[in-house]
Parts: sequence; structure tokens; C-alpha cells
Amino acid sequence: MKLKVNEATIDIKQEVLRAAQRIRPYIRETPLEYSFHLSQLSGSHVFLKLENLQHTGSFKARGAMNKLLSLTPVQRAKGVVAASTGNHGAAVAFGMNKLAMRGIVFVPENASPTKLEAIRALGAEIQVHGKDSAITESYARRYAEENGQTYVSPYNDPAIIAGQGTIAEEISRQIDHVDAVFVSLGGGGMISGIAGFLKSIDARVRVIGCSPENSPVMIESIKANQIIEMESQPTLSDGTAGGIEPNAITFDLCRRLVDEYVKVSEDEIKAAMLLFMETQHQLIEGAGGVAIAAFLKRQEFFRGKNIVIVICGGNLSMETLRAILY
Repeated sequence: MKLKVNEATIDIKQEVLRAAQRIRPYIRETPLEYSFHLSQLSGSHVFLKLENLQHTGSFKARGAMNKLLSLTPVQRAKGVVAASTGNHGAAVAFGMNKLAMRGIVFVPENASPTKLEAIRALGAEIQVHGKDSAITESYARRYAEENGQTYVSPYNDPAIIAGQGTIAEEISRQIDHVDAVFVSLGGGGMISGIAGFLKSIDARVRVIGCSPENSPVMIESIKANQIIEMESQPTLSDGTAGGIEPNAITFDLCRRLVDEYVKVSEDEIKAAMLLFMETQHQLIEGAGGVAIAAFLKRQEFFRGKNIVIVICGGNLSMETLRAILY
């Protein structure tokens, strides 16, 4: 599937296949597990793509590894700069550690302490800037340009999109047919890669973008037909919260590839997280809960269908876990 985005043509399927080969030595192929509970509850055949079991506890390791491995030796030597609310930063730190590279991860002031500790544990330098992820990203990109380093975007980069799209490449080998896939939506890198790959195999696959009501920036931007600025409210889904870079390539990709958008409340996210932890006996972070909550909200339209829900991460702080449980 070739798409023209911001004057560039991207063949998502081929880029994803190349990424899958490139990152295979560094990334786990995560399970696609049948959920008896969600299947019985909904009357659908529900499968969970468990990216919470990925290295660093999040799908982000895929895109970060693909980007770092695609750099030239000169670019690697100069180092990289990333901006993150936590998971992307940990993924970039993981990649730098594997490839013996150096770099800085800029984070917003409200970044999760648990996720920051994960970045530090992998040896990356952290600097704090801005109250919103869009502000942090803009500053980090400018810092990289001024210092001759490569900026590793959380989503706004074909290499990142292709890396995240390897989730779909695995799904296509793990199940014969998918009717719909529910994917958490922040900046749009993961859903763009997944949708582009799956629709290149079967254009009938429905792709549903799922966001918290407290930070639905991409959804509202799609409605407005342009990337908008809006203030995000506190949300359990910190991994999908925050603004979107101006001219982000994911905006056009989401407009073309995503079939439906669902917003969920904080109570719905919390209930979905508890349901997953009770039935799967694994941790899930808020962004993963968003996709489950969206499916539960729309389940009546997918009875009898093969459904994949991407559980995008499992990095949950003890403080948040206690708040959910009590």
C-alpha cells in the first residue's frame, strides 16, 4: 500500500516487512492470546496482542529499534535526541543500550516517575522541558537540529511507523483472518503502521482508533480537518496524552486508514484495566485499557467477528495501581 504523505510516498507494507527483518534480533514476537472472558462477554472471537510483554513493557521498542538501526555510522556516533512521556524514552534508551549509542531523552514535567526510572535504569540521560508532550517534542527536535544529532520522534517518522507496524506483521502470521482491530491512539504512529499493513493484505479490515475523553487530540483534529491544539486533562492513559506536532505525517495516515474513532471515560478505562488484570493476571497500563474499553463500548457491532485488541503496554506505577484497586 503506497500512500503520498506530505509530498513523500510511503509504501507501508514494504517498510514494515523491512523493519520486521531489521529488528527481529532485538524484539520479542509477542503472543496473540485468545480471551475466553471477552469472547464470552461479547459474542465475538477476541484476541489480545500482548505488547505489555514486549521489551521495556511497551510496543515502543519496535519503532525505536527500527529508527536507530536505520541510522548511518556517522549519525550513530553523533548521538540521538528523543522526547517522551515515558515509554518511547525507555524504548530509545533500550536501543541505545543495545547499540552502544549515546543520547538525551527530554520529558514533560508530568511524566510518570515509574517510566522515568525505567529510562534511567537503561543508562540514558534525562532532561525535563515543558508541561505538554507537544511542547517537549518541539523543543527536543530543535535541540537535535542545533547540535547536529538525530531526533527520534515518538510517532512522526516513517521508520517509527514501520517499526510499530511490525505488530501487524506478526498478527498476520498468528491468525488467519481479522475483521477488526482496536488500537490505542495518541500521536498515531502505532495505528498508522498497523492499519497500513493490515489493509494492504485485506482492505476490509476495520481499524478503530481509541482515545481517552480527557485527551482525544488526534480524534478532534480529524474532526476539524487540521491538527489542533487543545489542553489535555489528567488521564490514566498517559501514554496517549498530549498534543501532536504540526504537519505530523500520522494525521493524513489516520484520516485515510482509520475507519472509526471511539472515546472512553476514565471510569471506562479503569474498569477495563481491572477486567484485564483479573482475567489475564498481567499488568496493563492506561493506554492498553483504552483499547479494551473502546471494544466493550462498541462490542454489539462486532458479534461473531474476529477481533484483535492491541494491549500496547504494561508499565503501571504502584501509585496508579493502588488508585485503581482502592
